Amino acid sequence: MAFRCSCACAFVLSACVGMAAAQQVPLVQPGAPGQPNKVITNPVGTAVHEPTAADFGFMQGMVIHHSQAVEMVGLMNGRTTNPQMLEMGKRISISQGDEIAFMKRWLSFYGKPVQENKMDMDMDMPGMDMSHMDHGKQDMDTAVMPGMLTPRQMQALRNAKGAQFDHLFLTGMIQHHTGALNMVKELFETKDGGQEPQLFDFTADVDVTQRAEIETMQSMLAKEKK
Repeated sequence: MAFRCSCACAFVLSACVGMAAAQQVPLVQPGAPGQPNKVITNPVGTAVHEPTAADFGFMQGMVIHHSQAVEMVGLMNGRTTNPQMLEMGKRISISQGDEIAFMKRWLSFYGKPVQENKMDMDMDMPGMDMSHMDHGKQDMDTAVMPGMLTPRQMQALRNAKGAQFDHLFLTGMIQHHTGALNMVKELFETKDGGQEPQLFDFTADVDVTQRAEIETMQSMLAKEKK
């Protein structure tokens, strides 16, 4: 009996130490453009939900999804001199770069790995519909995740300059953002998905920011036709 109590106490102590260590990791949630960041050390509120497998899969996938957007912005250098395009790219790079850092900290907070390379990630992310994805070798016309540009589209963007680059960037980034919004929608359609407080706030910010950027880019595309 004494041995069982000792083991139980050791288990509780170990769990407490683990939780304390996790809670010491500062979690900074990036604010929407023009808004301050939020420093979070622990879930708050009366309706605290533990993250689900779908939540973890969403965040792991979205790190890679956002990384392609940052890569696309990185191609602007030497390919466009349009000031509105450059300003849009700067905003996207800053916001998505901050969000990537937040997602990595969130995953670390819960002791989950971050996949940096899309080919290394588990394509069968729990709770996420990945049936549209090619689980074998990726071909030139297959996107890894909803909205992501295919290798052929990325190559076309790299080869373009001037007005052609601007057009491909805008249409590609609208496609990219729309895919991210669909991934958010898909997450909330899974059982208990997206209910962890920080993840809920994060996805709300992503939804608002990317919808606004889509409207701006659609307006820029409309001006091309005039």
